[in-house]
Parts: sequence; C-alpha cells; structure tokens
Amino acid sequence: MVQFNLPDNSKLVEGDYYKTSSKSNNIKNFRVYRWSPDDEKNPRVDTYEVDLNDCGPMVLDAVMKIKNEIDTSLTFRRSCREGICGSCAMNIDGTNTLACTKAIADVKGDVKIYPLPHMPVIKDLVTNLKNLYKQLKSIKPWLIKQGRNETSEENIQSRSEREKLDGLYECILCACCSTSCPSYWWNSDKYLGPAVLLQSYRWLQDSRDEERKERLKELDDTFKVYRCHTIMNCTQACPKGLNPAKAIAGIKQMIAQQ
Repeated sequence: MVQFNLPDNSKLVEGDYYKTSSKSNNIKNFRVYRWSPDDEKNPRVDTYEVDLNDCGPMVLDAVMKIKNEIDTSLTFRRSCREGICGSCAMNIDGTNTLACTKAIADVKGDVKIYPLPHMPVIKDLVTNLKNLYKQLKSIKPWLIKQGRNETSEENIQSRSEREKLDGLYECILCACCSTSCPSYWWNSDKYLGPAVLLQSYRWLQDSRDEERKERLKELDDTFKVYRCHTIMNCTQACPKGLNPAKAIAGIKQMIAQQ
C-alpha cells in the first residue's frame, strides 16, 4: 500500500484523458486519483469527461457512471447512496465528504476526487481503515451493564437522558473527520481521533451504561484524548453536521471532574 498525503498531490503525474463521444454542451471533467498495487506505475490523476445530461446529480453518480461506462478498473467503495453507510467517503474538491451527498453542481470547474488523506491506499479511492476500527473496538462501543447478562427487561431512559445522545448517535463512522485532523495524521498510532472519540462520548453520555469510570480511566492518557488541539477541522468536515470537537471537549471535562 502507498500512503496518500493530500498536501503532496502536486507531485502526482497526469494520467490518461478519457474523452466522451457525446455532443452535449453540458460536459464536466472529473479528475480522479489512481493507484494500483498490481502494476509498477506511480500514482496518477486520470481525467474523465462526463455528460451531465446523462448522469445523476451527485458525485457518486458520476463515479459510478465512469466505472460502468468508461473505465471498469476504477475502484471505490459505495453502498447505500443515502448518506447512511459512510462507505463512499472521499476527498472531493479539497474537502472530505460523502460522494453520495455531494452535488456535482456545488463544484466549480473540474471535480477533483482523491482518497481520504494521510491514509494507506489499498487501490485508487479505497483506503485502509483497519487502524480506525481497531481503535473503535478499544473504546468498547456497546452498552455495558455490570453483573447482568439478561436482556429481558427494558433499559428505560427519560426524555432528557435520551436527548443527551442527540448529535452523537448519528455518526456513521465515515472517517471524514479523523482524516481531516492534523493531529490524527501524525499520531494515528496513539491518538484515537475525532470519529472514535465521538463514539466514546456517545457511550459516556448514555445513562444506561454502568462503566463510565472505567471508560474515563482508559481515556485519561497523554495521547488518546489530549493530542486534540481543537483545530476544528473535524467539525467542519463532518458530512452529517455533527461536532466531534465538542464531544472531545466534553470528554476532557469529564476526566477533569473525576
């Protein structure tokens, strides 16, 4: 795998140019990052002409059209097409976002599409998220009830207790926030990053969970939480409009109040 650094993309070589046979006046260029482990070529940017009169409105529609009709070798992830699964997270026009919710009309000029920055690239637009999922597992993202294995009884919450989870449970783990964070770029081996910390705060705020003290003890580490320097890239990048920076601040406050 290669490591993709967005700030260094000026070094990428120009790849192939795929012209369309359409006579339409509504043609737009899509410049897509390409790299494959199956050949010895350096990473490059291929350009595809797409007739927008024969294409859906979202960037994912264009990427799928390129895959289906122009270049079947193009590799990317996608599933729901509804901004729910987080699979199609990419860097589009310089911002980490979901291709399925990013409108082509919002991009002026050529549409530049790259994989999530500072992540190992498996192929083309597909990055390796194993480290992020390993970190997610480390914070135990599930409800813990001490000494109770049965689930026959409901775990009742009041309306006010339930409202504390708003803005947290909606996270789809697309990794747009973590891969926009400089602290995570340089310290992803130790710093948990915005996505995982937002998930952690979701369980810390759940009134039904009975392992809050243990969760906070695990997080009270020089790197796991405190590598956050409140740059706010994470909040700006979140395609769901969530605020990971606020969640991280909440974790720091909870640790301080122990």
